[in-house]
Amino acid sequence: MFREELMKRCNNLVDAGRRHFLRGGALATAGAAVASVTGAPAQAAPANAQVDYPSNRLANIADLTINEPMDIEYPDADSPGVLMKLGQAIEDGVGPDGDIVAFSTLCPHLGFPLSYNGEDRTMNCPGHFSRFDVETGGQQVWGHATSNLPQFTLRVDGNGDIFAEGASDLIFGRPSNVL
Repeated sequence: MFREELMKRCNNLVDAGRRHFLRGGALATAGAAVASVTGAPAQAAPANAQVDYPSNRLANIADLTINEPMDIEYPDADSPGVLMKLGQAIEDGVGPDGDIVAFSTLCPHLGFPLSYNGEDRTMNCPGHFSRFDVETGGQQVWGHATSNLPQFTLRVDGNGDIFAEGASDLIFGRPSNVL
């Protein structure tokens, strides 16, 4: 008797699950149909989309010391970051040695201020212990964050001045990609 009652309850749960699934599928189909009729399809930005902020001068190459981050603000005073010369060429590095990079210092998880560990070249969050590798474009290597650290797109002019001209991802706390 107990087994029969248990099977009946189980079957009822499966039927309820199917109904919710079918109802959700019907709503999704209706939403897609409305989008196609109105000509406004929903589009997600690609994961590697460049966020365009204005070009700002950050420093000069002569101002940098290998493996010592320089505090910067980009794209504005409400967005702290670091500019650093790593001493070895890396992907997306700029300058004559291809070793200059810059990152936001706001953890993409909850916005805690990050600190730099020069021994393993990571940016570290004191809030939930997320860690980001600066030699691999701010890739998350540990912790609660679900995205990589925003890296600033840099350009060096003929005088050695370093300019930031965008970010790889949305900076924490920003509701859009526009200032």
